[in-house]
Amino acid sequence: MNKTVNMNLGGYFFHIDEDAYQKLNRYFDAIKRSLSDEARDEIMSDIESRISELFSEKLQNNKQVLSLSDVDDVIAIMGQPEDYKIEDENNGNQANYAYSGTGRSKKLYRDKDTGIVAGVCSGLGHYFGVDPVWIRIILVLLVFAGFGTGILAYIILWAVTPEAVTTSEKLEMTGEPITISNIEKKVKEEFEGVSEKFKNADYGQMGSHVKTGAQKVGSSIGDILVTLMKVFAKAVGAFIVLISSVTIISLLISLFTLRSTSFSDVPWIEYFNSFNYTDTSLWFIALMFFLAIGIPFFFLLLLGLKILVNNLKSIGNIAKYTLLGVWIVAVGIIITLSVRTASEVAFDNKVVEKAVINITPADTLKVKFVHNDFYTKDINHRDEFRLVEDQAGQESIYSNDVDFEIMPTDEKQPYVQIEKNANGSSFSEAKKKAEKIRYNFKIEGNQLILDNYFLTEAKSKYRGQEVTIYLYVPKGTYLKLDESVQDYDVSDNDFFNLHYSSDDYVYKVEEEKVKCLNCPADEDEWDDTDQEHKIIIDEDGVTIEKDTVISNSKEIKELKINEDGIIIKTK
Repeated sequence: MNKTVNMNLGGYFFHIDEDAYQKLNRYFDAIKRSLSDEARDEIMSDIESRISELFSEKLQNNKQVLSLSDVDDVIAIMGQPEDYKIEDENNGNQANYAYSGTGRSKKLYRDKDTGIVAGVCSGLGHYFGVDPVWIRIILVLLVFAGFGTGILAYIILWAVTPEAVTTSEKLEMTGEPITISNIEKKVKEEFEGVSEKFKNADYGQMGSHVKTGAQKVGSSIGDILVTLMKVFAKAVGAFIVLISSVTIISLLISLFTLRSTSFSDVPWIEYFNSFNYTDTSLWFIALMFFLAIGIPFFFLLLLGLKILVNNLKSIGNIAKYTLLGVWIVAVGIIITLSVRTASEVAFDNKVVEKAVINITPADTLKVKFVHNDFYTKDINHRDEFRLVEDQAGQESIYSNDVDFEIMPTDEKQPYVQIEKNANGSSFSEAKKKAEKIRYNFKIEGNQLILDNYFLTEAKSKYRGQEVTIYLYVPKGTYLKLDESVQDYDVSDNDFFNLHYSSDDYVYKVEEEKVKCLNCPADEDEWDDTDQEHKIIIDEDGVTIEKDTVISNSKEIKELKINEDGIIIKTK
């Protein structure tokens, strides 16, 4: 049985064998004797912190007491005091030192000593062995060219990367072995840097400022401002935690609700598949969006908690960089799917069907739209996209995306031209999709009967399919349009202006426009704005301007009397 003692080393509590404790004490005494008085306490503090870290690694796997072999292992890593010697740099010699044990790889820390904001870029520069300026340039470019991703990446790295505070962490950051010699060298370099700042300071000016009462007042104001800033920081932290928590919880609920739902029972899954050009699983897409959105908000949650809780324990570098890698993969997959989806509808093409309408000059061409009561009971029903099962039992896409336009022509006979449009990954692919559109119309004597819908197979997916009907009419043609046309008419009003008040109106195609022959006189087919009539009263009497007509059926909107006469505005 070995006697054990309790030991406080570097702020941590350990149980250690008495023999191991005595050897460790002798080791510390030897180190103290080998160090100069300059910065001895700081060096010893860093050495103790490093040895404490090594002991903590030893006390894993339920081991509770440090043994003599553990002390020997630590001494082998740190090195013996007599095994190294740092020469005076003024002699022009390099520092020579030897140590036992294996070197350590670099670890990512934030270097606030050489950093501008939080030391993120300086830390990355140390880790990758590049000048931090290049890291800063890349982040700035990502801000402008990457839609602000540079700022998001900097905030995430700020939140997940610890700051190099101790000498051991600064040595790990640059990849230098954490030995006694390196710790002493690093502490002396920092001590000399601070000393140089004090040597260059203007103590006379500093003393005069200290003596002034204004500085005391400024100090008090500064304390108040610092307190206010701390309160504001806590409020910001609480807001970040609230927003991040609500977002993450909402994403989790949505994801698990979607996962627990049987896709075969969800009616809208078929609609999703009609737009899913890559045939990727909906669950997989939802998971990628959850990771792409949820991971940044998780890091923001950690940032908010760090603002609220001063001594919050880190989740560990392995977890941080694993989540960062998963986030990068998720964003990359989403971008890839988006590009592939966009490429599937990048081109537009059409197929055209033409039919001549043989009528005599004395005939009146009648046009009407009809609906199929198998799909709807209303001619006015407009549906851009709907999944249905057609009369043959085939799953199809049903759409009322049908437009009708009247156009002039120099041909002797009117004709109808049906254009079926669709999108695709190429012109040939778009044309194939357009060819699969099923649209029907018929000509019965002097009557053109048009379907108000079209169908296409569901496996073609929705690719912006639409049908446009062009009715070309020569000069002198008489037209009579059914009331059903008004929901589909997109004609240019400068050539044809459809009157909606009745379907008994007869139109005649003239040189530059189509004129209504039996529309009421008070129904202005070319201008729906208020009409203005002018009556002039002067020494010659009362004069009504030419073409001014005031109908009893019109309501007077405004009456003005001025030097120009009497002006009447009617509706």
